[in-house]
Amino acid sequence: MNALALPLQLQGDGGAIGRLLTQQNVPYAETLGTLLGLVLGFVVVYIVGKAVVSSALNRVLDRRGAEEHAKKPLMKIATLVVAFVALGAGFAFAGLGNILQSLATIGAAATLAIGFAMQDVIANFVAGIFIFTDKPFRINDWIEWDGNSGVVEDISFRVTRVRTFDNELLTVPNSQLTDGVIKNPVAKDKLRLQVPFGIGYDDDIQQATDIILDEAENHEGIMTTPEPSVRLTELGDSSVTLKSRIWISQPSRADFVKTRGEYVTAVKERFDEEGIDIPYPNRTLSGELSVGGAERLAQSND
Repeated sequence: MNALALPLQLQGDGGAIGRLLTQQNVPYAETLGTLLGLVLGFVVVYIVGKAVVSSALNRVLDRRGAEEHAKKPLMKIATLVVAFVALGAGFAFAGLGNILQSLATIGAAATLAIGFAMQDVIANFVAGIFIFTDKPFRINDWIEWDGNSGVVEDISFRVTRVRTFDNELLTVPNSQLTDGVIKNPVAKDKLRLQVPFGIGYDDDIQQATDIILDEAENHEGIMTTPEPSVRLTELGDSSVTLKSRIWISQPSRADFVKTRGEYVTAVKERFDEEGIDIPYPNRTLSGELSVGGAERLAQSND
């Protein structure tokens, strides 16, 4: 057999190209057939596969409304998969079936070893995929989880970066955001706020209720539909609690804080004008105080 010793012992029958070259009495037909088959098989499958997969994946992502930052890593992963398949096709087309089997065995073993060594990374990667597909939040959303809160600045397949309201950047593993409960107050087009107001037991409940509703209706940032409502929710030790329920549209953290602050301020000013008290907790202490040894002290002074 006229065959050159190829690197890594890439020797085969040359596949269809090698057999064709052999019929034409071309020197080193099997070797040339192996090389040409490997290159042509890889290039053809890679180009065609990438075009087909990229087009199909783009259509799927567009239908799901995926954002640009989510498309790029998915396209890279798809390209790597196509390249691996193209490499296998090139080996098969070159008549290197034994090497292809060896590569598959080595790849399987390496995948298993890497899987054990990178369990956390893989868990975060899978969690990142779920975040992209389920969309529990998006970039610029205000989220709360495990006692933390902030605005989402970036989402990758391994971590999510959140900017807190103290301007701190939190890099959060994606698995932490998929294993627990996430509150996304801005996921919908409106948000309900519950604001409690405490009044004294001697104050008029209906008058306080009317003031709370009036100030809600007068605030331009508070929606009239659904309309604001007030309910008596608690008879406390020192106050009667009236809870106001109001709605704001297109919510954000800034709107939430601004609207709530202005609303509470307006109600407090009206309470002051109408003579309605906002009591604070107080305690009354009762009992006796005795001082021992007072008589002996008086005798000693005499």
